[in-house]
Amino acid sequence: MIRTQGLTKRFPARRKRGEDPGGIVAVEDLTLEVEQGEVLGFLGPNGAGKTTTVRLLCALIAPTAGEAWIAGHKLGEENPAIRASVGILTEAPGLYDKLDAVTNLSFFAKLYGVDDLEGQVAKYLKMLGLWERRDEPVARFSKGMRQKLAIARALLHEPRLLFLDEPTSGLDPEAARIVRDFIEELRGQGRTIWLCTHNLDEADRLCDRIALIQRTLIRVDTPAGLRQGLYGNTISIQMRHVRPEHLAAVRALGFVHQVRERDGNLSVQLDDPATHNPALIRALVAAGAEIVYVQEEAHSLEAVYFDLLAQTKEEAAA
Repeated sequence: MIRTQGLTKRFPARRKRGEDPGGIVAVEDLTLEVEQGEVLGFLGPNGAGKTTTVRLLCALIAPTAGEAWIAGHKLGEENPAIRASVGILTEAPGLYDKLDAVTNLSFFAKLYGVDDLEGQVAKYLKMLGLWERRDEPVARFSKGMRQKLAIARALLHEPRLLFLDEPTSGLDPEAARIVRDFIEELRGQGRTIWLCTHNLDEADRLCDRIALIQRTLIRVDTPAGLRQGLYGNTISIQMRHVRPEHLAAVRALGFVHQVRERDGNLSVQLDDPATHNPALIRALVAAGAEIVYVQEEAHSLEAVYFDLLAQTKEEAAA
């Protein structure tokens, strides 16, 4: 559905003092593939190149270098076909406040060349719970309603590929849940979704894979794969007291890779908890440890995100 090879975007310098005369590189050497029906979370700090990448893949700006194929169309050669194949929700929806919901959607449906204009407009207004407010000016809509209307606009022409830039930003919990549920519904229809978000819990729940970018691509994997790659298999052992002999007993086990003590807990990284936990517990009990409980150590996607960024910064400094 999406394939990029060395995609790069450099913006020209504005001749300010201290600015690189060669310009500013917003995205560098992006090589990535996204499959049909996949939800990809595209994460990174502000200024990392997320919005520039979306603009490139929607054929709104031209790359400086590299190639890309979107929905089977080559960037730079079939740009009108690319624009017709994608739907995009920008962070600022840009709706016409003085027009009602039906007129807003009808205008964009005509631009897309939608055949059953009235049917498509009604379909998505009903699907997103806006049908009863269809004749009201959009200026009266709440932010959540405006966001849902913008999503409807992005779907009018039934695109196979959908780009969502911060779809729940600034929404109250109820409106955000409605939008997330709708994204899940679209996922169930087999649509490919490229999701830019700062809501890491949302990305963890919705995305099949996560791509982390900071101008260059840092890592791409499933949420579970990112955790596994960064932390391995880690269990937490709560003990009444942690003594040096307990630590020594754990470190002596060949399947243990790392042991850390934190607030009366042992954090143990090992090959296979299901296989090795019994031997680990026997060794601790033999060393006189009083074990309260044992559980798998959970790492949030937020922790993964910040640790990967910190690791990248350290590697760059080295």
